[in-house]
Amino acid sequence: MTSVVYILIAIAAGAFTGVLLAFLFKRTLNKKSSELDRKKEEIVKEAERDAERIKKEALIEAKDIKYQTKSEGEREVKEKKFELNQMEKRLRHKEESLDKKLDQFEKREGDFMKREKDFSKKEQTIADKEKHYDKLIQLETERLEKISGITTEEAKSQLLRKVEEEVRFEQARLIKQIDHETKEEVEKHSRNIIGLAIQRYASDYVSDATVTAVTLPNEEMKGRIIGREGRNIRALEAATGVDFIVDDTPEAVTLSGFDPVRREIARISLERLITDGRIHPARIEEIVEKVRKEVNNAMREEGEKAVFDLGLTGVHPEFIKLLGRLKYRTSYGQNVLQHSREVAYFAGMMAGELKADVKLAKRSGLLHDIGKAVDQEVEGPHHEIGAAIAKKYGEDERVINAMLVHHGDGDPICVESALVTAADALSAARPGVRRESIENYIKRLEKLEEIAMSYAGVDKCYAIQAGREIRIIVKPDETSDDMSYLISREIAKKVEAEMTYPGQIKITVIRESRFVEYAR
Repeated sequence: MTSVVYILIAIAAGAFTGVLLAFLFKRTLNKKSSELDRKKEEIVKEAERDAERIKKEALIEAKDIKYQTKSEGEREVKEKKFELNQMEKRLRHKEESLDKKLDQFEKREGDFMKREKDFSKKEQTIADKEKHYDKLIQLETERLEKISGITTEEAKSQLLRKVEEEVRFEQARLIKQIDHETKEEVEKHSRNIIGLAIQRYASDYVSDATVTAVTLPNEEMKGRIIGREGRNIRALEAATGVDFIVDDTPEAVTLSGFDPVRREIARISLERLITDGRIHPARIEEIVEKVRKEVNNAMREEGEKAVFDLGLTGVHPEFIKLLGRLKYRTSYGQNVLQHSREVAYFAGMMAGELKADVKLAKRSGLLHDIGKAVDQEVEGPHHEIGAAIAKKYGEDERVINAMLVHHGDGDPICVESALVTAADALSAARPGVRRESIENYIKRLEKLEEIAMSYAGVDKCYAIQAGREIRIIVKPDETSDDMSYLISREIAKKVEAEMTYPGQIKITVIRESRFVEYAR
């Protein structure tokens, strides 16, 4: 019974608990449902507010786009209207221009038609006049033929003969002019060639005299040279063929003789006797003979050296000996061997410029004065003596011709002979080579410098290239470039007026530019 009661109580308690839980659950559900409805209403309201805001913003943006689109459309319309107005104006202007041109064209067309009619009339008139003039010419020609007694063909022949004579005269005049210009050009070209040869060749010159002085160690040596009763000095003079002059000149003996080879042998012999100390006739003859052989060997070596330096081959040995002998031969104080070498160089250089035979020109130049080696032993002019020697030893005919004509006697048979003649004159006329021209040469240089220094603004001047050029340095502070040019012209004119000189003189005026700045 108790168990049933407990069970009923438990059931009642369970039922009550269930009802209570159901009530509480329902209440909770109602509360949550109310909260959800409230949140739902808030979300809906928020969504409505957002939608309203978005709608307003969209409306504002749509209005802005509409306004911008409208503004751009109005601007484009205005631009199009402006462009259309401009195009309309241009078209109107072009239309007016075309109308004017059309009017002008129509007017010109009318003028052209009118002129064409006038030209047709004039053309017809000219044709009629031509026919008339042809008839008149024919009548006049027939009349002239009757008056002159010759036909038209004969008149033409006479006219052609007259024209031919005039043409020949003009041709002769033109040929003469061309010939004159050609000569001037040839002369100019030849001067250039000669000037180039002179500039390319530079050589020292030596002036020899007919006496030689031998220095003695003391005055007592004079007595030993004279010897007892003069036997030593007589032996010296007999062996050498040279005069020994023993005078008051202190510690010196003078050797006098026109033969430079003998004078050289005597000089060397005397010097060796003085060094040896044994001076007596037998020793003198021995020394002189020995020295003579040495000098002959030295002359042969000089001849061989000259031939070798010029690059010549096949020269006869006798020519080589004679060339060496020219080392001791002088002409107007100029050494003949040196002169012959110069002539060979000059002739070879000019032949090279003219495309002639350089070897032949050098050979002819070297041998042209070979006759001077023996002209004191053989009578006759040296060029004829040299030609005879050349023929004897079978030398080339052109070389012989160059020997014969190098002083202007006869005509050259080849260009090399003419070149040797010119080279001989160049070598002999170079300033300072010959004694008689040194004074004139120095005076010319002094006169050149004197003329240059006489002008204001000139600082320094130098005569160079053997007086063929003068270089003038002017003061840059006092003389401008234009004034420098004027000074050169005035000096050139003054030199031409006051001086006599061969060829031409180059006037070079130099003005130095200076730029000065100070660092402070």
